[in-house]
Amino acid sequence: MFEFKIISKDKHKKARTGEILTSHGIIKTPCFMPVATYATVKTLSSEDIKEIGYQMLIANAYHLYLKPGTEIIKKFGSLHKFMNWNGAIVTDSGGFQMFSLEGVKIQEDGVIFKSMIDGSKHFFSPEISMEIQEKIGADIVMAFDYCPKDWTNYGEVKESVHKTTRWAKRCKDSHKNENQSLWGIVQGGIYPELRKESFEELESIGFSGYGLGGLSIGEPWEKTIETIDFLSSIIPELKSKYFMGLGMPEQIVEMVSLGIDVFDCGMPTRIARTGTTLSWKGKFNIKNSVYKNDFSSLDENCDCFVCKNYTKAYIRHLFHAREILGMRLNSYHNLYFLCRFMEKIQKNIEAGTFLEFKNKFCRN
Repeated sequence: MFEFKIISKDKHKKARTGEILTSHGIIKTPCFMPVATYATVKTLSSEDIKEIGYQMLIANAYHLYLKPGTEIIKKFGSLHKFMNWNGAIVTDSGGFQMFSLEGVKIQEDGVIFKSMIDGSKHFFSPEISMEIQEKIGADIVMAFDYCPKDWTNYGEVKESVHKTTRWAKRCKDSHKNENQSLWGIVQGGIYPELRKESFEELESIGFSGYGLGGLSIGEPWEKTIETIDFLSSIIPELKSKYFMGLGMPEQIVEMVSLGIDVFDCGMPTRIARTGTTLSWKGKFNIKNSVYKNDFSSLDENCDCFVCKNYTKAYIRHLFHAREILGMRLNSYHNLYFLCRFMEKIQKNIEAGTFLEFKNKFCRN
């Protein structure tokens, strides 16, 4: 049921287009996934996300386990039915969220943590993570991994590699749902020897795709590029490569050139809710006074319903009046922009003009 195939390759870079076959449709890559942490992309409906053109989104097993609880989702049959979404869904295991909390106790058998909601104690193990993600019913589920808190701490990063491998094996052994594809997560920070060790150990277990974790957590961008370039050269061509937690356009186009297929990030909608707008001429803050009497659209090159019907002046007014509609309109536009951006990337790779597109976009 799950398969990744390459459709076209760029002649200058590692960029490629492909298709991921899931039980809820074929996903064209490179693709971006909106973040639906609690089974919703903030301020937007599932109908909005489908209307924009997205085929897949990502939810979080940790957060859904705490609220509303996986038993409620299971009663609906799947997260798809619970949130009225007929596209594909990825669930992150929640490892990153747990390790970012204070007072987390990491053991060989799993992790003890306190709920961010009420302070109650909970325990996650690889087996429990798989059980939760199977109840959620996502199309692609991520193995439970150990994301180090400090990317500069070589000892902790090395420990995260070894523990992630042991936990990944337990995830593989306990995962039973044949309607889901289980992907591993490569750790190792910015250290090539640890990244190589992590990938080779995971590959010996056997996964159909790989999340590239432990990045975008404070390391210099140059090191991020070096790390992804290295990983892209050792991961087999017919395995999907997923950069976890990256979502700004200039970063995406750089990573696509290094062979990355899948992206997710809450940043585009998070910045939208505070007034930052993405456009083909760069990002800007709609709350700035210069837009008070600006009756043009957010982006003259965008054909979303927001740009067709509302002006900068009006949306600025909504933000200053603290009206929720301002956040909704800006969020819709930002995700619409990113969806069209990914389509342009796909088309330029197929046409053999990706490098020209990348250079032109990065100059703007």
